[in-house]
Amino acid sequence: MTWHLGRMAGFDLETTGPDPLTARIVTACIVQCGGGQPVIAANWLTDVDGQDIPDEAAAIHGVTTKRAHAEGVDLRQAVEEIAAALAQVILAGVPVVAMNARYDLTLLDREIERYGFDPLPAGPVIDPFVIDKHVDKYRKGSRKLTALCEHYQVPIGDAHTADADAVAACRVAWRQGTMHPPLAAMGLEQLHRAQTEWAAEQAVSLQEHFRKKDPNAHVEGAWPLIPRQRGGDQ
Repeated sequence: MTWHLGRMAGFDLETTGPDPLTARIVTACIVQCGGGQPVIAANWLTDVDGQDIPDEAAAIHGVTTKRAHAEGVDLRQAVEEIAAALAQVILAGVPVVAMNARYDLTLLDREIERYGFDPLPAGPVIDPFVIDKHVDKYRKGSRKLTALCEHYQVPIGDAHTADADAVAACRVAWRQGTMHPPLAAMGLEQLHRAQTEWAAEQAVSLQEHFRKKDPNAHVEGAWPLIPRQRGGDQ
């Protein structure tokens, strides 16, 4: 069975901000789907470690500081549970599907580091964002998840909620494998290595574009997460 017809684990975070090195987890979802088996979803709403959720972040995902503090579980507990659940998936050989994985996996890794938990084990990651930019380099327009869902003709449901986004990312990955046979023909490890190369190439290209206006512009090329020693938050 090719990877796009097998089991996948969609992973998505909604957070307090755009910087994965400093943002905190507000909500999280891990949803296992596909492979002819029932959908299994786990969701978390955290108390954000007592911190405030900026209005601009709340406007995106709809979770206010008041709700998070009133209904959310302890962030440390949530991080421990999320990490354990994702590790279980990885060790079972199920690929993790994450839209713009560099953000979500780096952010989770930094939360894991803050609380002194063991790092996630290595395993195959499928990133619809990186794949889309490789297979359709010159398509104009947005590459956000809602745009990819429209392009690949898959439903997204309630966008910018972690569970809807996690399922949508898996659906996009499935469509990418269906529409591009060379992708489907790759094994998971081969696809993971290819995305590492594609993400680095995409970062170089984007950095060159940005440096036309800012000679010091830097675009991170590490994938699927930014290594801790390069994170600048040690």
